[in-house]
Amino acid sequence: MYPDSDDNDVMCATRARVVFADDHRMVAEGITRLLDERYDLAALAQDGHALLAHVRSEDPDLVLSDINMPGCNGLDVLKILRAEGNTVPFVFLTMHAEPALAAAAMRSGANGYVLKLAAGEELLLALQQVLEGRSYVTPSLGARYLRGHLGELHELTPKQREVLRLVGTGLRSKQIAAQLGLSVRTVEAHKYTIMQILDVHSTLELVRRSEELGLFF
Repeated sequence: MYPDSDDNDVMCATRARVVFADDHRMVAEGITRLLDERYDLAALAQDGHALLAHVRSEDPDLVLSDINMPGCNGLDVLKILRAEGNTVPFVFLTMHAEPALAAAAMRSGANGYVLKLAAGEELLLALQQVLEGRSYVTPSLGARYLRGHLGELHELTPKQREVLRLVGTGLRSKQIAAQLGLSVRTVEAHKYTIMQILDVHSTLELVRRSEELGLFF
C-alpha cells in the first residue's frame, strides 16, 4: 500500500538538509543510512576543513559532527561558525563521554551532544528536538555533569525541584504558585536560588541551561 500522494508531498517538502562529518568510514556509512530515513544529506565531510566549507556553501538546516577529526576538530568548526554569526543548529555525535567536554561543547554554542554508543533512535530523537528549537544532551551525561560539576543541586528541596520542572513546561511564576499552593514570592525565591546555582540570569537562560544539562529528561 502506497502513501497518499498529498502526504508524500508534505513529507518530501519538510525533510531537513543535514551536513554530516565523521572521519571513520564505517561509522559514517551507518549514520548516513540512519539519516536517509528522515533527512536529506546535503554533504558528507571527513575532516573539519571540509565540514566548514560545506556548511558555508550548502547552508544546511542542521550540522551533525564528530569532535575529533583531522585538520580542524568539530569544536573548532563550531566556534568559527558562531564567531561568523552562523546559528545553524549543531549536534555532536561522539565517543567522548566526559561530562566536562559535553558542557564545554554546549557552552560553545552546540545544540546537542549524543554518544555514538547511544546512536540510533536516540540520535533521531535528538535531531528532531534540536530542529524544533530545543537542546539535547544524552541523559546519562547530563546527570553525571550535575554530580561532578554542580554538586550544590543535591541541596535543592523537593519543592525547588518541582518549581524547576514546572518552569521547564513554560508556566509563569503565578501559574506555578497556584499549582503548588505557594505564594508567587516563594516561587520567585526558589527560582532565584536555582538560577544562582546554574549561573544564569533570566528564565530563558534557566530553561536553556536546564535543557543542556538534561534536567528535563
